[in-house]
Amino acid sequence: MAEQQPVSTNGRAGGDDASNGVLEQLTDDQLRWIYQIMRRIRRFEETAEEAFRAAKMRGALHFYIGEEATATGVCAALDDGDFITSTHRGHGHCIAKGARMDKMMAELFGRSTGYCGGKGGSMHIADIELGNLGANGIVGAGIPIATGAALGSKLRKDGKVTVAFFGDGAGPTGAFHEGVNVAATMNLPAVFVCENNQYGMATHADFANAAAIHNRGPAYGIPSASIDGNDIFEVYATAKTAIDRARRGEGPTLIEARTYRQKGHTVLDQKNYRTKEEIAEWVARDPIERFVTAVNESERLDEDDFQAIDGQIECEIEHAVAFAEASPWPTVDVIERDVYVE
Repeated sequence: MAEQQPVSTNGRAGGDDASNGVLEQLTDDQLRWIYQIMRRIRRFEETAEEAFRAAKMRGALHFYIGEEATATGVCAALDDGDFITSTHRGHGHCIAKGARMDKMMAELFGRSTGYCGGKGGSMHIADIELGNLGANGIVGAGIPIATGAALGSKLRKDGKVTVAFFGDGAGPTGAFHEGVNVAATMNLPAVFVCENNQYGMATHADFANAAAIHNRGPAYGIPSASIDGNDIFEVYATAKTAIDRARRGEGPTLIEARTYRQKGHTVLDQKNYRTKEEIAEWVARDPIERFVTAVNESERLDEDDFQAIDGQIECEIEHAVAFAEASPWPTVDVIERDVYVE
């Protein structure tokens, strides 16, 4: 979509001027798509929380509110046939990759029409046909899966790229080192995107990681970048450069996107590890509001455009909830299927 920008080896890529340049190069339809995806993610998460608190679903929910620009910007740079691996906080990745919200909602409701037949729940949604190789309840576990998918693409010479989304909590894991190291040594078409939302549960990223995650790129001999994960234009420009580089056979890139979850770690989060001032500071950097402000200032779209998209999304959300509530529960034989013991 937009003109490529260089990915730095040890620092921030882009900035306000660069981001404005990306905006100018996007078509109005592309801007509408970006807003539509970010708003779909936000409304899906808000609706899921409402349903949970109304006791319509069970299990842990990890909301993506506040991080919408990262998934949207990265997936905007992917081709339809490319792959992603996701995380326990994966609803945003699913929607940005093209997932149906009704099937996602049905999965959260535990119904048989969900993506995993109601048996996977929030943390295990996958859609292989869309290239979504799955969310994962194990921190960092999607990284080596992405490396394996990228190896498959290299062997098949299919021209596809795999993006691994992971959080800052995955930085200290062995899966991170093993996955990135193999991808680097084998020059695989992979992009590793760390969504640094500042906390792994209640532990601040600076406490859990001895150094900034993007600083590790040079140790593996690959490019890396630290970017504003709440700036959709900077995310897109950096991801596009990394994805195109991987598709050309030039190997993986490591991107650290600085962002923030406006909600707690889960829907039942403890409240005493973040200050009100910190939360307010990050809410003021809300990625959707920043996008709307930038587009309004550019006079590319107007309030009627945004309201039309919002109205469409409200209809989609209403349908998703109605679809989930009307769908049957999985039968006992289906529940017992795919369960293995030794």
